[in-house]
Amino acid sequence: MARNVKKRNRKPRATGIWILLMSIFIAELFFYTWCRVQNVRVGYEISKKRDKHQNLLTLQNNLEVELARLRSPERLSEIAKHRFNLTVPTPEQIIVVHEK
Repeated sequence: MARNVKKRNRKPRATGIWILLMSIFIAELFFYTWCRVQNVRVGYEISKKRDKHQNLLTLQNNLEVELARLRSPERLSEIAKHRFNLTVPTPEQIIVVHEK
């Protein structure tokens, strides 16, 4: 009869330990899954930022080309002639200033 009492007392403790170990194992699985999901999410964010950076670099290059085109002497000469009716000065209109 004493043996039956000892076996009954062991079962709740073994069950408690088993439940504790399984709870720890499941918590570790949830934590691992959460880490993997965060890793993938951050990977997508990095990819989006990299694409945005590349687009901004392309835009910057295009704007530099446009600025160079707008500053070109040929374009400025055309604007001076057509918009402001300016002409190239004749030799008589040129005054040379000497610095001393």
